[in-house]
Amino acid sequence: MKSIKIAIVVLMGLVFVSFGCSDRNGNSDKQKAVTINGAGATFPYPVYSQWAHEYKKITSIRLNYQSIGSGGGIMQIKAKTVDFGASDAPLKPEELSEAGLVQFPMVIGGVVPVLNLEGFEAGEIHLTAENLADIYLGKINKWNDAKMKMSNPGLNLPDKAIATVHRADGSGTTWIFTNYLYKVSDEWKSKVGFGKAISWPEANNIAGKGNEGVAAFVKKVDGSIGYVEYAYALQNKMNYVKLQNKAGVFVMPNAKSFQAAAANADWANADGYYLVLTDQPGKDSWPITGASFILMYRNQKDEVKAKEVLKLFDWCYKKGGELAKKLDYVPMPVKVVEMVEKKWSEEIKANGSPVWK
Repeated sequence: MKSIKIAIVVLMGLVFVSFGCSDRNGNSDKQKAVTINGAGATFPYPVYSQWAHEYKKITSIRLNYQSIGSGGGIMQIKAKTVDFGASDAPLKPEELSEAGLVQFPMVIGGVVPVLNLEGFEAGEIHLTAENLADIYLGKINKWNDAKMKMSNPGLNLPDKAIATVHRADGSGTTWIFTNYLYKVSDEWKSKVGFGKAISWPEANNIAGKGNEGVAAFVKKVDGSIGYVEYAYALQNKMNYVKLQNKAGVFVMPNAKSFQAAAANADWANADGYYLVLTDQPGKDSWPITGASFILMYRNQKDEVKAKEVLKLFDWCYKKGGELAKKLDYVPMPVKVVEMVEKKWSEEIKANGSPVWK
């Protein structure tokens, strides 16, 4: 019993440390700390956690962000249990209007196919769009399939079964990934579709929760392939593919190729910022690029808290760019930030008055 009590005390200590030095009442050494609560996408979690850490250093504001998947984030903001939700799958304008929400893009990144195949370096395996779709459709089930050999001339591909890994939870990462497959494969479009949670073809029988879960299964299962946000691939030192883009060029995932995909994004004319960056034109574009979005209520009950939330995001936009780049995310362009903050002043209100002035 004594050992159990000690373990509980240690665990509680870890929880408090993770969000800043405070007592059980949330009081910091100098003043009572404000805690901003958010939940949702795992796709931007690595950069959100870094932003939270740095922001806490210079303010008394703490960010408690639950990395539970975009579906969970949407559910929690609609249930009004958090100050903001985060989703990689943008909500359509009519859904925003119905729920009384606004959304805005926070950061841009890439989803990458990762694999566990001994003897090959990152980027050595080339995949066409058709090959990737056929693997997840169960039509290509061995690494040395004839179609794989065509896109990998000169490589001695092994006679090894392919095991596919996908997300078990409602996920914006899945939304981006399947949206891409929907665009590039007519068979995927007619048989599967896209969404945060889909009915996977029978060949896909391994599911992991969050980017973390997918990465863990891919590292564990020999011959497997999965999809994760790029930062997770880097942090876990995972092998990833070169993927053929819309221009027919095999490209590596990195900040440069994500930026190329986002270069022509027309945010100004995207109603409710509903914009999808998959399968964009350009020889340098990474084809599975996506933005991650923040969801907040138009009408805020707590003006002070709402302003603190927007101040946090303002800092992330204007001071968090270098941190984002170090993790190979693409910061939002200055012009987009100006548009977004103008929308804040017009649309986010408390007691009829703008929160962001």
